This record gives sequence, C-alpha cells and structure tokens, in this order.
Amino acid sequence: MRGNAVIISSSTLTGQIRCHLLPGFIAVALLVLPAGRAQDSARAQGMRSIREFGVLSTNTAEKNREALQKAIDWASSRGAALFVEPSDEPYPVAGGVVLRMNVSLVGVHGPVGRGTRHPSKHQPVGSVFRIEDTTKPFITVESATQLRGLQFWYPAQTLTDPIKTIKYPPTIQVSHTHAAQGVTLSCLTFFGEYIAMDFNALAGVPCEQILFEHCYGYPLSGEFIRIDHCYDIPRILHCHVNPANQRLIRSGYSRSVIDAVVALKTFTYAINHTDNAVLMDVFTFGAYGGAYLGPQTYGQLTSFNFDCVTIGIHKLGAGIINRNWQIAQGSIIANTGPALRDIHPFVIEGEGHTAISNVESFSGRNGALTTIGKSQDFMLVRGSKKLTVSLSGCRMRNYVSDEPITILNRSSIIQAVGCIDKHERPFNVPTAASHAPR
Repeated sequence: MRGNAVIISSSTLTGQIRCHLLPGFIAVALLVLPAGRAQDSARAQGMRSIREFGVLSTNTAEKNREALQKAIDWASSRGAALFVEPSDEPYPVAGGVVLRMNVSLVGVHGPVGRGTRHPSKHQPVGSVFRIEDTTKPFITVESATQLRGLQFWYPAQTLTDPIKTIKYPPTIQVSHTHAAQGVTLSCLTFFGEYIAMDFNALAGVPCEQILFEHCYGYPLSGEFIRIDHCYDIPRILHCHVNPANQRLIRSGYSRSVIDAVVALKTFTYAINHTDNAVLMDVFTFGAYGGAYLGPQTYGQLTSFNFDCVTIGIHKLGAGIINRNWQIAQGSIIANTGPALRDIHPFVIEGEGHTAISNVESFSGRNGALTTIGKSQDFMLVRGSKKLTVSLSGCRMRNYVSDEPITILNRSSIIQAVGCIDKHERPFNVPTAASHAPR
C-alpha cells in the first residue's frame, strides 16, 4: 500500500537481496553481504581483494606498502582490478607505491565530501588509506590505470594551527619515468592532504587523456589538481574543494589555517602546456585562486563556482593560435587577499582570445576566513601584447573601481554586450582599448 514499506528477501550466491517498496511504490534493491563474503564478491566481479595479498589494517605502513605493491605487480600483466575491501580501521600504507600499467584500484565509495565516520572514533571507515609518509608521494600512476571509490586520510595533519601544517608530498602523482596515457581518477576523497593530484609531467614524458571526476578535498597548499605537459584533452569534472570537507570526521579547518592557504598564492586548478582542456562543474572555497589557465593552454571552463578567492580566473596566452578559452555559466566571489587592489575575479594577460558568457561576480563577508568583502574590479587586463576579450550576459557587483574593467594594456580589444554593472545599469562596450594609461 502507498506509504508502507514491504521487504522481499531472496538468497544469492554472494548474499541477500532485499527489495524495499517505499512510499510512492518505488522499489529499491539492496545487496547485503554476509561477513566473510566480500572477497568472493570481488572475485565474481573480476577483482582480487588486497587482503588476499596481505594488505591488512593491523599491519605497519611499510609492510602494507610492500604487500600492496606485490598485488599491483601481479595485476599489471593481467590488466586486473584490485578491490580495497572496506574496513572499520583504515589501511596504513607508506608512500612510494607505483600503480603500474593496466591496474585498477577500486573501493566502495562515491565522493564522501563530509567524510565517512566510525561510530566511536574520529576517523573514516570503508576503503580508506591512512597516510603519514612525509617523504614520498603516496601513489604514482602509469598508463591505463584507475583509482576509484577511495578515501585518503592524513590523520596527523593539523586542523587549527597553520604553523603545524605538514607539507606532505602529493597524494597522487603522474609518473616521471613512464608514460601516463589514459588515467581515470574517480570518486576520490582527500582528508588532510597538502597537494592532492600532481600531474605536472616532464616535457620528455608527457601525460595524455587524464580524467578527474567527482573528487573532493581541501589541500593545504591550495593545489588540488595541477597539470603540465598534457597534450590530449584532460578533463576535470564535478570536483569540489572545501575546508569543511571532513567536518563529520574531526570538524573543519580553522580560520587561521584557511587564511594561510590563501596566503600561498596558489590555484586550486592549474593548467599549462595542455591542449583542449575541459573543466566543468568545478568548485573551490577559501583559496587564493580558482583556475590558472597558463600561457600554453586552450580549452573550456563551464558551470563553475569559485567562492572566497583573491583571483577567480587568471588566463594567459603565449600566442594567437590555439591560446583561446571559452568561459561560461559560473560565479566568482572574490573577496579575500592581502589588499583590496589584489582582488580581481578575472585577470587576463598575454595573447589570444577569451570569450566569457553568463558569469556573475559579487563579493561579501564570510566568517570562515578573513575577507575584505569587495573586489577591486570585475576584470584586470594587463600586459603589452594584443589580446581580445568578449563578454556577454555578465553580472558585475561589489567592485570599488569606477568601471568594471581595468585596462592596463593599450593593445587589448574588449567587447561587452548585455552585461550589468555595479549600479545595475547596462554595460555595453563596442570596442574598448582606449582606457589604458598612456
């Protein structure tokens, strides 16, 4: 009957399927595995549990690193997936693990942005790696690899005192000795990391086709994803960076720690030497910069929110061919930094074209960090080489300058149509380059 729940149970080879008839006659099937059957289930899905290779929550970090590497080496020649069996105690693992070609390391989670939580301890549960190594990246990835459904926890990281911040090596790093072509990083959550995902490849060993999706964290370096020398369409999709991400585990970061992250003048998403990058549905809070689009890049940035930043988007260009970005459907709250003159939702310089549509910018106070509450302008255009900018449908608020666009580049060409300034008046500029100081 509507409003009642009916449970239908049946036995399976791996457990019990329970079908709940919920209000509104919606059937939901839940697979409930009995104790001791998770490894059989993993095998049935073509995976081997890492516990079968000796990775245990009761081991030392060094012993688990050796066992995990042994499992990866076994899986590499087979193109196999390894199952990070959920546990009430995280797996301590030392840094220096290499995810060799063809291997997938898979856990049980979607992105758990506020953290899973042990019923009686301040720690996450599930497919969790406990990391305390301060000398080596936790895991280095090669081609045709996958990390999915995992949590990375740094329990020794400070939450309250920026002086005690531990500058851990990157949690995930691209190989500097082997190709990394085709890497999937999905449904990953980071707690206490310093640099989450480092894909600054070497010029002689570039990476390609890197997919970041549904990843959550708050790096105390300010750098969540950085990419360099990636020449075939990297994609950053549905990623969320927020100092409250581990609120359910140990509470969020203090105001002083967030201020210290902003003071590092880094960007949450930083890209250079990269062809046709795609950033979609990305968020950050409490960082110096949202997205750095380096001089040797081009691509698209859509459906974004950069909240409590000093600079929302810094776009450069090292030429007029393929150094163009299309930026659309987003909001920027630029309100923090050392001084008002440093706060700009957009900074544009170099060469190339920037097309901006339907982007809102506003400022205000926020108690989570130290804020000025206003921006200097909506956009700063600087440099000396010719660049072009087109804007449409943009809403500009809470800046202090007389005009929303500060033009310090006499060679720039800027067009705006259908925009609204801080006075709620139309802002339309057919061609603007004459505002630059002579």
